[in-house]
Amino acid sequence: MHANYLVSTPLLNFETPTIQRLLRQQGWARLEPYDRIGEIYAFVRDEIAFGYNTADNIAASEVLKDGYGQCNTKGTLLMALLRAVGIPCRLHGFTIHKELQRGIVPELVYRLTPDNILHSWVEVEYEGRWINLEGFILDRPFLLSLQVEFAGKTASLCGYGAGTDCLPSPPVDWKGDDTYIQKSGINRDLGTFDAPDDFYALHRQPLGLLRELLYRHVIRHWMNRRVRDVRLGRVPAIPGGPATH
Repeated sequence: MHANYLVSTPLLNFETPTIQRLLRQQGWARLEPYDRIGEIYAFVRDEIAFGYNTADNIAASEVLKDGYGQCNTKGTLLMALLRAVGIPCRLHGFTIHKELQRGIVPELVYRLTPDNILHSWVEVEYEGRWINLEGFILDRPFLLSLQVEFAGKTASLCGYGAGTDCLPSPPVDWKGDDTYIQKSGINRDLGTFDAPDDFYALHRQPLGLLRELLYRHVIRHWMNRRVRDVRLGRVPAIPGGPATH
């Protein structure tokens, strides 16, 4: 095992007081490795709601403070918590097509969104093999609303933050195997990285200064309101319907 898969970094800052307090409260370190992974995974999936932070490259402690995140930011927190209890992990970077975010990104600004969006999942080393963890991105109430909305209509969905060919029963629970919820939206593999710090040192979302400011201060708040609407069962319509596969 590579020693770097257990160390803290500026983004994986599990030595900060807030994360250490959470670790003591939850008692994850006392569990067997399988349960350590499962309990931490479930915490990040459901206690950290799906939503959009100020940027991809924020520290784990900031994600925990926000109480919400998306694939990249929730992944940073998941990695920090896993490493804090001795579970080796690394990041696998990708891009996904922006269609996966349609319905969450308002139609008025959808055309301004880059075609390819940075995406990542966490790879955890367990019993001598690497397991892909991506199913933690959408919290249960959000996913359930999508399942109810599209029940009997389609089993495949690319939109509203989901990219799956098995919407009624996606592999999002920890059972010692890969979990996915956005996999079908992936269009480019960027490789594996020891830590998110390394990934973001090489890859940034190409927004430009004006669009980045608009995203931070206006658009992401708009997107988060739409996420809350979905969670409450008010799923915004997409002209022509969401993409399916």
